[in-house]
Amino acid sequence: MRQWKIKKKLSLEKQEELIGVLKNRFYKNMARHKGIEWDNIQAKLEANTNKLWSLNEMERTGGEPDVVGYDKKTGEYLFYDCAAESPKGRRSIAYDLEGQESRKEYKPKNNAVDMADAMGVELLTETEYRTLQNLGNFDTKTSSWLKTPAEIRKIGGAIFGDFRYGNVFVYHNGAQSYYAARGFRGSLKI
Repeated sequence: MRQWKIKKKLSLEKQEELIGVLKNRFYKNMARHKGIEWDNIQAKLEANTNKLWSLNEMERTGGEPDVVGYDKKTGEYLFYDCAAESPKGRRSIAYDLEGQESRKEYKPKNNAVDMADAMGVELLTETEYRTLQNLGNFDTKTSSWLKTPAEIRKIGGAIFGDFRYGNVFVYHNGAQSYYAARGFRGSLKI
């Protein structure tokens, strides 16, 4: 059994600590989640401790997760990594395992797809990344791998985004490439 398929749980003390961090961030960044009430989010968090573990992984690796939306159809709150730059604990990685293993030398230690899976989160799509950029300026000095459409990945490519010159740019690269300033951002529904 792969390690990330095992249920992860935080101690009660760590759960309370994380909820406190998320609550403080929520109130400091109200423009990201207009019309959403913290008490409803906290109730969801307390009822979904497995999701708390994933949020803790986002936090531990430097993502600074925050609420960015609410889906009325599913009743789920949406968290994105909202750190100003691509999370430090998730940089210098290839896009996926195939890309990682295809490098002949100087192989990266990990890849975005497997790390996201291990954390229990999804890579941001291009649309989600552009939505995030409407909430502030992110990745002004770094870049973030994005969930790559199958037709691009099938021919060896992967996409990433950043914010430069007052604009959001989405580019392509080989999935095996990695840079010290490129990581990935995740999303989680609760």
